Amino acid sequence: MKRLFFTLLLCLLFSVLSFSQSAIIRGVILDEAKLPIENVNIKASTGEGTATNTNGFFELRIPSDIEVTIEFTHLGHKRVIQKFNLKNGQELEYNPVMKVEAEQFAEVVITTNTRQNEDGVVTISPRTLRTIKGAQPGIENILKTLPGVNISNELSTQYSVRGGNFDENLVYVNEIEVYRPFLIRSGNQEGLSFVNTDLVSNVDFSAGGFQAKYGDKLSSVLDITYRNPVAFGVRTDLSLLGGSVAAETVSKNGKFSGIAGVRYRDNSLILNNLETEGNVEPVFADAQTYLTYRFSDKFHLNFLGNISLNRYNFQPENRQTNFGTLQEPVALLVFYDGNEEDEYQTYFGALKANYFVNDNLTLKFIGSAYHTLEQEYFDIFAQYRLGEVNTNIGDENLGDVEFSEGIGSQLTHARNDLDAFIVNAEHRGDYNIDEESTVEWSVKYTHEDIRDRLVEYEIIDSAGFSIRPPNFSIPNLQPYEPFEGPLTAFENIRALNRVQIDRMQAFAQYSKRTEWGNHEVFYNAGVRMHNWTVSGDNIENKTQTVFSPRAQFAIKPDWDKDMLFRVAGGLYYQPPFYRELRDSSGVVQPNVKAQKSFHIVFGNEYSFKIWDRPFKLVTEAYYKGLTDVNPYTLENVRIRYRAANNATAYAYGLDMRLNGEFVPGTESWFSFGYLKTEENINNRGYIARPTDQRLKFGALFQDYVPNMPNLKMYLNLVYNTGVPGGSPSYADPYDFQIRLRDYRRADLGIQLELVNPTKTYNAKWKKAFRELSLGFEIYNMFNNQNSITNTWVRDVYTKRQFAIPNFLTPRVFNLRFSARL
Repeated sequence: MKRLFFTLLLCLLFSVLSFSQSAIIRGVILDEAKLPIENVNIKASTGEGTATNTNGFFELRIPSDIEVTIEFTHLGHKRVIQKFNLKNGQELEYNPVMKVEAEQFAEVVITTNTRQNEDGVVTISPRTLRTIKGAQPGIENILKTLPGVNISNELSTQYSVRGGNFDENLVYVNEIEVYRPFLIRSGNQEGLSFVNTDLVSNVDFSAGGFQAKYGDKLSSVLDITYRNPVAFGVRTDLSLLGGSVAAETVSKNGKFSGIAGVRYRDNSLILNNLETEGNVEPVFADAQTYLTYRFSDKFHLNFLGNISLNRYNFQPENRQTNFGTLQEPVALLVFYDGNEEDEYQTYFGALKANYFVNDNLTLKFIGSAYHTLEQEYFDIFAQYRLGEVNTNIGDENLGDVEFSEGIGSQLTHARNDLDAFIVNAEHRGDYNIDEESTVEWSVKYTHEDIRDRLVEYEIIDSAGFSIRPPNFSIPNLQPYEPFEGPLTAFENIRALNRVQIDRMQAFAQYSKRTEWGNHEVFYNAGVRMHNWTVSGDNIENKTQTVFSPRAQFAIKPDWDKDMLFRVAGGLYYQPPFYRELRDSSGVVQPNVKAQKSFHIVFGNEYSFKIWDRPFKLVTEAYYKGLTDVNPYTLENVRIRYRAANNATAYAYGLDMRLNGEFVPGTESWFSFGYLKTEENINNRGYIARPTDQRLKFGALFQDYVPNMPNLKMYLNLVYNTGVPGGSPSYADPYDFQIRLRDYRRADLGIQLELVNPTKTYNAKWKKAFRELSLGFEIYNMFNNQNSITNTWVRDVYTKRQFAIPNFLTPRVFNLRFSARL
């Protein structure tokens, strides 16, 4: 399969077509009926010119760092005049609509970062997504550099936002909600992010206080838009970790357009460098497509499809983890027998119909189906020794465990299967009352059918004695009386669930942009309704309903300084999904309520110039008050809920982000975040939540060699203070508040452009390429030992339990090759 995939990639390299990345304007020119206009004459004030093709597409290269006026003219349409000021290395998509009635003239100078985020949304450039790679080369690799977003496992696509957990984040692609697999318990098992960055045209992210038009989650919204192609093209990317191919096309009459991508990922290069040695086969692949057919100027039909196959086979052999202090070094030595076989198959399809009634009214109909088949099978027998380490320099046994403080064994077994089928039917609409006011609404029905078999047990043996669970009902009076009770696993979970959840959701929202004196004002207000019913085998039907009002207000004062102030808030509910209904023993609790959170967010954006280049400082302070909280524990990336609303919690913090052109023609940013989140379970007092990550520093820095601009570099830096490290099975979390070590990571990428799209070459082999580049990447450049969770091991002498850190990936080198024709 690997050979076939890479052969396909190499064959496609020689038919690659891509978009330029330097001082280029491209787009599609449409008429008022939203049909492409052919042979539009496009003329720049600096002398450059071009014309649109049969699909209305154009591409024009203009000088950078100067103001350029571009005129669009066509017989039968009034001209369009627009001013641009683009930086070196910038590409801009501009799609004007040419009218018949009136002339259009815009005295707007377009530069990088001019958008005012009135609704509190961070916009990420698709070019940045495709350029900045990492150990997990998806959109999450960029999100982790933003304030308030924490990812403490570079192999995981899961992220927490402002004290929330992984289940509290919404993800949309072209207004269609997407899902992730359920049974993932470690970052090693995770494959590709759902979002294929090769298909993306726009990325919006909100870390809180989002609008009513988005769904019912407590933390964040990631809103992705896939491209509608305007010409044929193919792009590809190859590295030692896998590769991707994306192709796009459009029909001659412009009615049909489609884009598709295939990705393959093999994390062996990374996983083979972990402390646990063994044979690992992590294979992840997916195929996605987004198709559009324009039946008429009023009716468009879109299809989003995804097929994903993740397989993770692991046969561990041994592990040695050194910890402790220089004076008292301790090591855990483990020998394994057995293997793990996991598989996740997901199928997703959605149809979206857009009906443009008139210029002011648009009606949308969305139907989608998601099916996931997941299995998690493992039998792993581990024998361990915990003891002192030989520190005598020159000794042939240096580093070996010499004196054992703990000896034992552990057998873990799982036969978990899950079959989930989710269907959605939704109607959305938006109506422009006038140029400044908009009403949006939606009605959505969801049916979730989950079949789940959970069979897990863990047997622990310490120094020859099988350890029973602490809540074992039969007392042990040895040695005075013989023990006649059965042998019992330390942890034993068995459950068979078949659950159906029917949901009805709706929202209505009003938005308006106006003026207050000389100040620009924007506000919106809306309300959501969510009704759900839980039913199933041996489950009593339970129906609940919640209402969620939300509002935002932003003002841009008429000051000399470019400032924007914003406040947002409301009630945010999170009705339980299947995993939140299942308690630690695997039993479904249908009476679980929706978690409730009151949000208030105060924001400020200050745009300014340094070195005659644009910069922006965004600051947000937030507070969340949570009730009916469903407590949970984290094991790597696996969440186990108590399925009880027996806690209250809060989260507050400060996020700051400075972004701009620290180097001309590039965008970089530096982030800082402070967070405190605690919960009170059963009125016992407040303790840190599992996601209480106090300080966060992130940076994404891009640069190039001044005398050799084709040699480029990026640096991705993240520093997070440690989170609570969890607790052993059956332990009271109030007794275990020890934090993991701080998370520190730096990824470096260097790219040499052998062929630059802005230059003309005489060599024949270079003329064949539109772009050609080689890259070299260093993941975890400083080889920091980060950990995601702890392994708890018993000391036979002191009866203590040691928290052994499970370290993440060390330093890894990677090569990358990209080409476009």
